[in-house]
Amino acid sequence: MIKIRHLIWMMIAAIGLMLTVSHSYAQQPDVGDQPGLLPDDSVELDPEFRKQVVYYRTTEAPGTIIISTAERHLYLVQPGGRAIRYGIGVGRDGFQWQGLLNITRKAEWPDWTPPPEMIARQPYLPRFMAGGPGNPLGARAMYLGTTVYRIHGTNRPDTIGTKVSSGCFRLVNADVSDLYDRVPVGTKVIVRQKPEL
Repeated sequence: MIKIRHLIWMMIAAIGLMLTVSHSYAQQPDVGDQPGLLPDDSVELDPEFRKQVVYYRTTEAPGTIIISTAERHLYLVQPGGRAIRYGIGVGRDGFQWQGLLNITRKAEWPDWTPPPEMIARQPYLPRFMAGGPGNPLGARAMYLGTTVYRIHGTNRPDTIGTKVSSGCFRLVNADVSDLYDRVPVGTKVIVRQKPEL
C-alpha cells in the first residue's frame, strides 16, 4: 500500500512539474519578436534565401505573389517562365496557413499593434510600437485581405529561412522594400503549405 501511495504522489509531482514547465515555456519571449532590437545589417543570408531571379513554372499571371511556406520562399511571378524569389521567415508550427488573398493596404515603416491573440500568448509585447528600425514589422508592410497577417520586413534578419512568426511572412528590409515597390494594392497572393507537383 505504501508503494502505491508513493507511486501516486510521484505521478502527481511529475504532472505538476510538467504543467509548470509548459506554462513557463509559453511565457518565454519568442525569439522572432524582439521589439526595439535594431537590425544587424551584417547578417549574411544563406545563398538559398537571397533575392534572385529563377525559372518558375506557373499558370498564374505575372505580378502574382506565390508564397511557399514549406520552401520558405516568396515568388513574384514574372513574364517568360521566371520569378523573383525572396527568402522568407514563416509561421512556426501551429501558425501556418494557406489561402488566396489580395494585398489590401501598404505601409512604409508601419506602426505595430499586436493583435489581442498575440498579446495573450506573449504578454511581454508592447501594446503599440511606432514604425522605425527597431519595429518587428521592419521597413515595409503589405496587409493581406482582412486578416491580421502581413508580408513585412524584420528587425531580425537572422530569422529568414526559419519557422518563427505568428503567421506573417517576413523578409529582410532590403527585400521587402524591393517587393513593396514592385506590387500595387490589389495584388493576388497565393499561400501554399506544400510545393506544387
